[in-house]
Amino acid sequence: MTRPIYLDHNATTPVDPRVLEAMLPFFKEECGNASSKTHAFGWHAGEAVERARAQIGSPLNVSSREVVFTSGATESNNLVINGLLAGPSADPHGKVTGHVITQATEHPAVHDPLKVLEKRGCEVTYLKTDRYGRVSPEDVESALRESTRLVTIMAANNEIGTLQPLAEIGAVCQAAGVLFHTDAAQAVGKIPLDLKELGVDLLSLSGHKLYGPKGVGALIIRRRTPPIRLAPMTFGGGQEKGLRPGTLNVPGIVGLGEACRVAQEEMPLEMSRLRELRDRLRVALEAALEGLYFNGHSDESLSGTLSASFEGVEGPALLVSLTGELAVSSGSACSSGAADASHVLSALGVSEKLALATIRFGLGRSTTVAQVDAAAATVINAVCQQRQQFAVLGKGARR
Repeated sequence: MTRPIYLDHNATTPVDPRVLEAMLPFFKEECGNASSKTHAFGWHAGEAVERARAQIGSPLNVSSREVVFTSGATESNNLVINGLLAGPSADPHGKVTGHVITQATEHPAVHDPLKVLEKRGCEVTYLKTDRYGRVSPEDVESALRESTRLVTIMAANNEIGTLQPLAEIGAVCQAAGVLFHTDAAQAVGKIPLDLKELGVDLLSLSGHKLYGPKGVGALIIRRRTPPIRLAPMTFGGGQEKGLRPGTLNVPGIVGLGEACRVAQEEMPLEMSRLRELRDRLRVALEAALEGLYFNGHSDESLSGTLSASFEGVEGPALLVSLTGELAVSSGSACSSGAADASHVLSALGVSEKLALATIRFGLGRSTTVAQVDAAAATVINAVCQQRQQFAVLGKGARR
């Protein structure tokens, strides 16, 4: 049985063979606990963890001491939001004070914990974006209050690929003395990110978005004055400065470090290659189909992401028709199973019907020219067939 062409790299990526090779010894002969300080197995594990910290920090221009390991960006986001707002400074009776600024198109891993804190008294401003999904730094500045504790704006959108003006937003936050956090799960390893230049104080990332293993990620906490103080969400063991206690996932951490190293090394060429493939797919679809709309920014976007909406089709039926040949998504795989239209597309002003008839193509390292051409032909054929069926049904109804 022929497997479908995999074009869902925004949802997750396959583990790079170099990453797997780096991890394998830590499943077998290098089996030590990184917290074990009395023998060579523990020493080797601890050295591997510190090496991974450096591999993660270097591309982001931060020190290894600023890297805290987590299970992924979702946990990192929750640690920032809850650790900052619902920590020791919060009311002992459960009331949460303070104000947070985010955007309407943010990932649920940020929206959902904020909604929980809103019920406890936290005030949240959800900024609108332009039709390309970009937030205005001026809007961020206008939304600031004396009570603002955090600005959290994702680096790159998981559904449409739009990049945010992080440096400009960072400058606004620095001038106001407000912490700036970015969920960079889709951006790390895909675009250059210098946190010192961007003015980012906290950054979340996941291994499985950049050809590393699932279930491991990191939170970057910049060293600054006054220091950033987060309260832990779990307790016991004291690992990761007490912020994320529990035995470290040494194989996963090693894999994350190697994934960051490889991504940094290959980023310039891979960005260019994916941009060419994405543009090739876009041109092929445009040439064959009318009633076609692309979502997101044409230039300020991830090289390998293309979101396309098709008029005159039923979205769920279109995806089902592609299942055997293409692995694509209607939007965020994190919210798969939800029948509602994408909140990201809705925020951009896309109608519910058109949002439901949207396909996200996520191109990656394994994607070839032949696969892009085959994917374009498959989608064009499926869309044309559906439109013809609806036209026939429409004629029958008029009779």
